[in-house]
Amino acid sequence: MPDTTAVPDRPFAGQIALVTGASKGIGAATALALGKAGAHVILTARDVKGLEAIEEAIHEAGGTATIAPVDLAEPDGVARLATAIRSRWDRLDILVIAAALLPQLSGVADIDQASFNKALTVNVLATQSLIAHFDSLLRKSPDARVIGLTSTVATAPRAYWGAYAATKAAFDQLLDSYGQEVRAVSKIRVAIVNPGATRTAMRARAYPGEDPASVKPPEVVAEQLISLLGEQFSSPHRVTVNQAA
Repeated sequence: MPDTTAVPDRPFAGQIALVTGASKGIGAATALALGKAGAHVILTARDVKGLEAIEEAIHEAGGTATIAPVDLAEPDGVARLATAIRSRWDRLDILVIAAALLPQLSGVADIDQASFNKALTVNVLATQSLIAHFDSLLRKSPDARVIGLTSTVATAPRAYWGAYAATKAAFDQLLDSYGQEVRAVSKIRVAIVNPGATRTAMRARAYPGEDPASVKPPEVVAEQLISLLGEQFSSPHRVTVNQAA
């Protein structure tokens, strides 16, 4: 277990954090930042090698982490993850929902059903399942926080982005409703964060002609998430991460 004494450069010492989508992009950057800040980070994603690389980076930075490979598209994926975590820890202090799937971009009339269904499973159904399975562990924390990463298209629909926009709009509604439900009866605080244009593999697929250097790296978002996690914000809370200066 990690050191339980918080110090200025390790503000989350003694806390248990679960980060989905932790093998790359914003999830990986956030997991590494949490590890450096003292949290014991449970890393989950499909890519085992990617998770191992982030785990090693956290250890090299003096932090601690545990990998828990899971495919959120599998019907029992979240349930198995929750069982494994409950067998080792009696609470969860931080939940960062960074995993997301971008379905094939197309007009609404031409949406590929298989791609759309998988995105609905990962972006919506798995989100509800994470909340359902980890709510009890979050309630055992003296200062639990849930952070969900959304997208601009969730509230500003865009042509050819209908499938993804629909899943992220539903994602937003689930987290916002949960935040309202728990704010008066628990210590859980919920924030929905729009990272904005960020240098990720998902964005590269969506904008293949874009110069990656023209958008901020994931570390900028991770830095702001770490700052947010240390704040006493009202729940549910919404914030957009601006482009790096």
